[in-house]
This record gives sequence, structure tokens and C-alpha cells, in this order.
Amino acid sequence: MFSHYMKRLIKVKSLLAFTLVFLWAAPAMMAQEDSTAQAQAQSGGDSDVSVDHGKELFNANCLTCHNPTDVPKTGPGLKGVTDRRSESWIIAWIQNSQKLIQSGDKQAVALYEEYNKLAMPAYEDFTEYDIKSILAYIDAYEPVVVDDKGGDETTVDGTATAGGEYLNLLLGGMIVLLLLVLVVLIIITQLLTRFLKQDENLDEADKEVVNQRFDLGAVFQSKAFLTVVGVFFFLVVSKAGIDKVMNIGIQAGYAPTQPIAFSHKLHAGANEVDCGYCHTGVYKGKSANIPSANICMNCHNQIKRSSPEIQKIYAAIENDQPIEWVRVHNLPDLVYFNHAQHTVAGQLECQNCHGQIEEMEVVQQRAPLTMGWCIDCHRETVVQGAADESNEYYDRLRAAHAKDGLKAADIKVKDIGGLECSKCHY
Repeated sequence: MFSHYMKRLIKVKSLLAFTLVFLWAAPAMMAQEDSTAQAQAQSGGDSDVSVDHGKELFNANCLTCHNPTDVPKTGPGLKGVTDRRSESWIIAWIQNSQKLIQSGDKQAVALYEEYNKLAMPAYEDFTEYDIKSILAYIDAYEPVVVDDKGGDETTVDGTATAGGEYLNLLLGGMIVLLLLVLVVLIIITQLLTRFLKQDENLDEADKEVVNQRFDLGAVFQSKAFLTVVGVFFFLVVSKAGIDKVMNIGIQAGYAPTQPIAFSHKLHAGANEVDCGYCHTGVYKGKSANIPSANICMNCHNQIKRSSPEIQKIYAAIENDQPIEWVRVHNLPDLVYFNHAQHTVAGQLECQNCHGQIEEMEVVQQRAPLTMGWCIDCHRETVVQGAADESNEYYDRLRAAHAKDGLKAADIKVKDIGGLECSKCHY
């Protein structure tokens, strides 16, 4: 009889230990389920798209030229694009806009003309899943709403907040239920132990089981628990360290205060001053050049001479001291980059790398300028001029690629050595 109760006691104690471990692990498990459910909610329940995947692709490839809102940048604002264009047309446009234009498509030609014939890079590596995910992200995107009372920012991006609240309630209910089970198991254990202690005929082995106390501290001090915690801590620290190392030198968003409050929004935007007027080397050489005070004086020897900021320029000239502008965009010394090669030969606009510079009061670095970012551009950018039959410079290039069945209009920078290490590192 007592052997029967002894087995019950052992089973209850085992169940009690299991419940404690499960209760400790439940929040992490539920948090993982919560994040998974949120990801499913963000996809709108459609397994064919992923808003998160679309957001990642959009930020990496589209954000430089397009807003997910209806505000235009270098290209049009994309909010509501699925209402204005058919999905098949959008897919064809993104994968190869030049091909669609050359086919005579009226919408494509009109869009190309509207935005000053600025060629959009071809994304032929994007699958329909990739493009549909980008469109899902654009459809779901809502601007960040800032709490007027000074609270935290709340991002409204089309995710199912009700689903998140439901999962939080479920998590709370699970924890309460586990606590109740824990209390019941403790009561049963105490009752069985008290009942068995009344028997004087128990042998030593049974007495050892009856008098054994559950030591939670021993569980946390056990080798198995310490090993799990140690591995988890090691992985977290390693991940944080790797992320930190990989982000060295990445200063997207860097906007230092300059010695003179120069507004690109006023000069390049409102007054439409060409970038090459101040940055004299941008179309001619490797460096774009920082403008000298003399260039400023070409206009400001007559305009706003009494302005406190303009007076700083006069002071620099009178004291024969350079204006100590703070560099915003800076590549490592081991990298070779030629502005003229990109702005003249590649026919890239300044906004491709610098963002909407004509809208900035204070210049900031918009692109990460990482090697991966540059390589992705070389993989996707079509070589300008290669499709022009009258451009003899590309005759041999077109002939060489024609043997491989590659059309001149489809030749990308990667096809002319744009991925070779020695192009940028030598």
C-alpha cells in the first residue's frame, strides 16, 4: 500500500520539477510564438507575401529614390501604386524598366519622361514573391505617429495589434494556470509526505524519499542549467559583438553641425544651384571637392552680406584661414572611388548615393556606403550607353556579350568587371 503511495509521491515530485522548469521557460517560448504570430499578422495572413521581407528589400533597394508614402523623391511616391498600376505591370517595371520602355509601353514611357528620363536600375534577380512582398509593405505602411504628450512613438504599419493583445492575454493566462498547477502540486506533495511520515514501518530507502526536500537552488546550481545559461549568454554576447563589428564605419544618419549653417535646401533646392558649381570636381575627377570661400563670394559679395553666417566667410578670408567644414561622407583609405566615373560615365544622379540632398537643411549621410551596398548597386545597375549603337566605345563590349546571348540593353556593371576586387581595392 505504502509502496503505491511512494510511487505517487515520486511522480508528483517529478511533475512539480517539470512544472517549475516549464514555468521558467514559458515566457521565452510564448515570446517566440508572439513574434511568429506577429510576422504572420504582418503578412496579412497571406503566405505568398511577407511584409517584413518587403520592408527589408524596400529599405535596401528602393528607399534612396522612393518614399513608401505619396511624397515623391527622385522617383514617385509609392503609396497606392497597386491601385494605379496592375500587379503584372509593376513586376515587369521593377525587373527591367528599360525593357518595358523600349517595348513602347505607354505607361512606362510616360513615367520615364515625367521623371526626366532618369533610368531606374533593373532588379531581374527579384522574384514575384520579392516584389509582392515589397508591394505588401507599401500597402501596409503608415507614417510614425508621435505622442503629443511626449510619450513613445507608435508605428502604425498595418500589423494586427489586436492579435498581439490576444497573445499577451494568452501568455498571461498560461502563466496564471501554471502557477495554479504549481500550487496544487505543492499541496499534494505535502499531503502525501505527511501521510507517509505517519508510518513507522518504512525502510531507509523509503524514508530517504519521504524526507527528501525539493531544492530549487540545487536546480539552478546544477551543471545542466549552468551549461544552458552559459551557452545562451555566449550566443547573445557573440551576436552583439558581431553586429557591433559589422557596423563599424556605418554612419547612416550622421549629420554633424557645420561651422557655417549652409542650407542645401535653399541653394540646391529653391535656387536650383547645380552641384558641380560648388563641388567643382564632381563631374571631372575622383573627388567632388569642398567649395572654397572664393566660390561662396561669387554670389555673397553682393547677396546677404550682413548675414551673421556670411560674415563668418568674410572672417575666414580676412584671416586667411580655411573654413573647417566637417566631412559627412567618408570612405576608408583602402577604397578607390571616382566621382566622374559614376556621374559622367555611369550617368548617376547625386541622389543615388547622397539621398535628397536638395531637401536637406543639414546634410546627413543617407546610404550605408558599405561594400555590400556598392556591390548590390553594381549587380543591378545597367551600363548606360551600352545600348547606343552609335557609341563606338562599347562596340567590342557589345560583341563580346552578344556571344553569350546578352543584349546590350541588359549589360550591367557586374558584366564589365564591376565585381572584381581590384576595381576598388588595389
